[in-house]
Amino acid sequence: MQIGLVIYGELSTVSGGYLYNRQLVQQAEAQGHTVHLVSLPWRNYARHLGDNLSKPFFEQLRTLPVDVLIQDELNHPSLLWVNRRLRGQISYPIVSLVHHLRSSEAHSILLKSFYRGLERQYLRTVDGFIYNSQTTRISVEALLEKPQPAIVAYPAANHLPIPDPASLQKMILERTSGTEPLRILFIGNIIGRKNLHTLLAALAKLPKSTWQLTAVGNLASDPSYTARIRRQIKATHLSDVVHLTDALSEPALLEQLKKSHLLALPSYEGFGIVYLEAMSYGLPVIASTAGAAHEIVTHGQEGFLVAPGNIAGITQYIQTLQQNRDQLRAMSQAARARFARQPTWQTNATNILHWLREVKQVVYK
Repeated sequence: MQIGLVIYGELSTVSGGYLYNRQLVQQAEAQGHTVHLVSLPWRNYARHLGDNLSKPFFEQLRTLPVDVLIQDELNHPSLLWVNRRLRGQISYPIVSLVHHLRSSEAHSILLKSFYRGLERQYLRTVDGFIYNSQTTRISVEALLEKPQPAIVAYPAANHLPIPDPASLQKMILERTSGTEPLRILFIGNIIGRKNLHTLLAALAKLPKSTWQLTAVGNLASDPSYTARIRRQIKATHLSDVVHLTDALSEPALLEQLKKSHLLALPSYEGFGIVYLEAMSYGLPVIASTAGAAHEIVTHGQEGFLVAPGNIAGITQYIQTLQQNRDQLRAMSQAARARFARQPTWQTNATNILHWLREVKQVVYK
């Protein structure tokens, strides 16, 4: 099968959505399919809307030699009118791969309404959907007049090298047996919607002798927000217990997963592959009730779910795990068991590819 994939920038971009895209491409090619990558340069939202007027871009899609075209929904501003123009001129179905909607993020009421309107226009131009979670499916279908053919294909985390069960069990026992400060890990680009500022506000309420935080993520994604975080750390006198670091190499990231007690990322996530990555090393997680974290984390078992902005709740749960290492150990083991139940990337891609063949037959029968 010849498959097209439309993205912004490079497939190697560090984010959960791009990891999903990379794994889909790699698994599809490993199963004998050919993937034609169509990449648009990163620009601001308004300039992306201008891509709809690009004749070369339109011609590239019109003449693309594919059986099906997958579009990362992140690219919706560049495609919402192009897709309408393509109708009647292409013989392949258009499928949108939705990680999460821009209109599901925290914005002002007016901006959310603006994004919702444009995303609704785009979503109605495609023939089917690949969703990374049931939560994402529900948010998209709320904008559609009627459901379209779709598949929910959950991400995985078996792209990381995982210790054997005996070694991992030993690791969990060793790191949960002491009384040292709770080592907390935050993994995510340093941008506002990841809510590092909320986590810092919660930690500031606890004695500094009881915890340490390592925040790993691209510090250049939003320089003004990174500067705000640095000011917050300084103002709350946390510089000696908070370590900000840019995106790490895989070996360095694995070292953080091995030695940390807990992942804390109380942000809206369309799925949250990082939660599974942490669970693969036996880390319980603190996540948000907003988004799809509840599809991975059962509150009180593999971690805790907190409402957006609930600083007191985050403080309480971190304090609980710091003081009760038996509970920390039990939740660490539950987190590892939850990871073990997750389908692999191979299964994810096989299900998607089988579904794509069905969509091709249904749309152009």
